[in-house]
Amino acid sequence: MEFNHKPVMLNECIEYLNIKSDGIYVDGTLGGAGHSSHIYKRLNEYGVLIGLDQDYFAIEVSSKRIKELGGQGKVYLINSNFKNLKDICIDLKISGVDGVLLDLGVSSHQLDEAERGFGYQHDAPLDMRMDRSNELNAEIVVNEYDEKRIKEIIRDYGEEKWASRIAEFIVRERKKKRIGTTHELVEIIKAAIPSAARREGPHPAKRTFQAIRIEVNNELGILEKTIDDIVSVLNPGGRLLIITFHSLEDRIVKNEFLKKAKPCTCPNSFPVCVCGKKPEVELLTRKPIVASEAELEENPRARSAKLRVLKKLT
Repeated sequence: MEFNHKPVMLNECIEYLNIKSDGIYVDGTLGGAGHSSHIYKRLNEYGVLIGLDQDYFAIEVSSKRIKELGGQGKVYLINSNFKNLKDICIDLKISGVDGVLLDLGVSSHQLDEAERGFGYQHDAPLDMRMDRSNELNAEIVVNEYDEKRIKEIIRDYGEEKWASRIAEFIVRERKKKRIGTTHELVEIIKAAIPSAARREGPHPAKRTFQAIRIEVNNELGILEKTIDDIVSVLNPGGRLLIITFHSLEDRIVKNEFLKKAKPCTCPNSFPVCVCGKKPEVELLTRKPIVASEAELEENPRARSAKLRVLKKLT
């Protein structure tokens, strides 16, 4: 199956990365090289592109696509999670990078590849692993987590107001037989949500599937430390761009960026700062950037995307 994925807010990302032809740039969510190919085309023989993805198929596809560009820069494509960037830089003997892009969430390819179990539109085994070597998958979460934990996951990660009923119905149904497919789970969710509530808003399974996917891949758990590590490897003037797709991710990114841009802990009544904490970064986006109407017409999946950018200070 082709790895087709339209890069979200491509023009905005290229603009904010402020690419130097001899710089070192990291695409921490390589996917099908949608963003990376445009970064690579701007590099000369001294430039470096590092592409990371925990899906090995993405590495294979992107390697071919970047080779076809015939560029001059050095390329490292690594089958790893972006949380490991600091260690990867050490292994590559790279002391600092000039830009990092993270496009969070699930790629269009992963949603469309039915057997991965990310989507509620296709019937498939419950999986949802971005890294297929992980032991934890959606089938284990649904069938082996206790009802209280399932409710918390759906409520906190999916922001689903019917979380308690959905968890109750899941536990009730799995007593009859183990829940094994996406459509089985969808039918349970539909039964749990009152029909009147299902008539409005997104697909009734959307929030629950999002929540289980986040749990399986520990998407929120790694984000705070990852931002710390990335800022530590940015060169002065280097940029970090993060695209989020739901409010929980965006809240974490916003708060972590603010902590680094405004670290002072002195009370507002103090005339001058006495805590001595200095800003590490400058925020280049006071409010998140969202996709244009023109882009949304071509790529509806960009509708919930938000882009935030910071610049490392000297």
